[in-house]
Amino acid sequence: MGKSDLSLRLMDRGAKLVADDQVELARKGKKIVAAAPKAIAGLIEIRGVGIFKVKAKKNALLLLVVHLVKQEWIERLPYPEPYNCLGVLIPQLHICAFEPSAAIKVEKAVAALQDGSMMVGALKE
Repeated sequence: MGKSDLSLRLMDRGAKLVADDQVELARKGKKIVAAAPKAIAGLIEIRGVGIFKVKAKKNALLLLVVHLVKQEWIERLPYPEPYNCLGVLIPQLHICAFEPSAAIKVEKAVAALQDGSMMVGALKE
């Protein structure tokens, strides 16, 4: 449903890959840390082209869960519904990966989580 495609667009905008296809999650206190399994660390599959080595982060805090869905399944102003990940509630969004604005939406959501700038929507409690 567009995971690697969206990842490529985010990376083109300055994001760093943590993992493609599989992610290992570990709870550290009240935080969740994401990392790539060693066998695929630093690799991304570009469908129809091949598998590439890229600069990647060893791990990252999980701040946001993004569910990739069909456009028609997305509410205009969704109600906040956190995702329970290993007993930690993580904000979540539903977006269509193939929308031209998908990467920007992810960036704005992460920025809003960090600076509290969202007024109404899925991330605002």
